[in-house]
Amino acid sequence: MLTYAILAGLLFGLYFGLVGLGLNLIFGVMRIVNLAHGDFIMLGAMVAIGLYSAFQLNPVWAAIASLFIFIAVGIPLYFALVPRLLKSADPEMLSIILFFGLSQFIEAVTTIVVGPSARSIPGSVFGRHPFHIGDNTFPAAWLGSAIGSVIVVALVFLYLYRTRIGRLTRAVMSQRDEALAAGINVARVSALAFGIGLGVAAVAGVFAPLMLGSVTPAIGVSLTVVSFTVIIIGSLGSPLGTVLGGLIYGVALMVMQTYLSAWSGLLPYVLLIAILLVRPSGLLGRTVRHV
Repeated sequence: MLTYAILAGLLFGLYFGLVGLGLNLIFGVMRIVNLAHGDFIMLGAMVAIGLYSAFQLNPVWAAIASLFIFIAVGIPLYFALVPRLLKSADPEMLSIILFFGLSQFIEAVTTIVVGPSARSIPGSVFGRHPFHIGDNTFPAAWLGSAIGSVIVVALVFLYLYRTRIGRLTRAVMSQRDEALAAGINVARVSALAFGIGLGVAAVAGVFAPLMLGSVTPAIGVSLTVVSFTVIIIGSLGSPLGTVLGGLIYGVALMVMQTYLSAWSGLLPYVLLIAILLVRPSGLLGRTVRHV
């Protein structure tokens, strides 16, 4: 039973790494707290569910469509919201207020449009036959979602470490003021990073019905809490830390659901408190803000 919980936790951990990656990218580049992150994940799920219901479209194609749609939405949204935040005396605090309001707006509009009921996609879209690891059997949807998550995470790392714009993005993440002084177009780099962050969140949403069972318009808050848990476990501003945090959270969640299922809902909050008390900078230990 423990072996099953660990293996399932690793599959879920790969997915949770994707869930937190977009949020950490946005925070790392702009130092703003996107409390609407989970709602963009929810919107990605609703796009996938809508495309499947209307056209029987496989989530793989929905993931590709969602990535580009939400990047295209994110870039103008950045210019509409973020520059004013960054000019304020305390952009982090103001971003909490602004994106909390955006979260409530997205949830309310989505509820009006699609209704409050839970919606999902059949797990059989990735095959009707489960896969086996030793004596343990897992749904094909878990494996498909985990592989999809790994591919998207790998694409983000290629963007960050193998492209010119990615190097500029990492320069902004490291020292925004120095990047600006060096002549980097920080606004353009940040807008692209913001769009990619929302696009990655939407892709995580495409796999959410397959990993979580179902999605409602109100699920955004809990997904935001999970995302913060994942990135705080690893390290704020560290994409690699997000992957590590996702794996740790996934294994911990599956072990809790196996042995203490009644208490598993408390896991994100317990991990958040524990990490903040023991190692506030995360397991990778990189400090992202100096005061």
